[in-house]
Amino acid sequence: MPAEAGRKAAMKTEEIFRRIDHTLLKPYAVWEDVDRLCAQAQEYHTASVCIPPCYVAPVRGKYGKLRICTVIGFPLGYSVTEAKLCETRQALADGADEIDMVVNITDVKNHAYDRVEEEIRAVKEVCGAHVLKVIVETCYLTQEEKIAMCRAVTNAGADYIKTSTGFGTGGATLEDVCLFREHIGPDVKIKAAGGVKTREDLERFLEAGCSRIGTSSAAGLLGE
Repeated sequence: MPAEAGRKAAMKTEEIFRRIDHTLLKPYAVWEDVDRLCAQAQEYHTASVCIPPCYVAPVRGKYGKLRICTVIGFPLGYSVTEAKLCETRQALADGADEIDMVVNITDVKNHAYDRVEEEIRAVKEVCGAHVLKVIVETCYLTQEEKIAMCRAVTNAGADYIKTSTGFGTGGATLEDVCLFREHIGPDVKIKAAGGVKTREDLERFLEAGCSRIGTSSAAGLLGE
């Protein structure tokens, strides 16, 4: 391979890494797993690590300036708003930089969109300048409900709409990313998660308009 082509490929890989939330949310993840994830994130300069709330404080203590994302109301979303607010305050106090919250999917299915919007707004108020990504779990939603979530996320002032937890019946699709692009406001970004398993997947979702991708596979796919 010519040297110039090699440099271009390397730069493209680096750009992909800068848009990855390097993720480990398995319920049986032990400290050694999280520690390895964070070391990889430092090595490859990922956008963040996305880890369970119970690991935020020890990761902040060991890894200093590493950007930490954690999850709230995860993975089912139907905890009450006050519980989500409490989780958010504690996560930020422990050192989280970004919050990925799950909407109350039961409210979405009941078409109580105002309640969903109010909850997102309340969590964003706690987050302040910290990034808030809103997981809408597209695999459970109709097209009408997805569009309604685009409006709720936009109106509530969240920073991102995120497709999936990775724990539902399906993950991100390019069709949903395109739908989001059509209906979110200009200040809302898109994060895809769940089922992004190959380098080609990563490139396709980024080209479709995602600013972030949540995956546990990036180091294996791109690290060589």
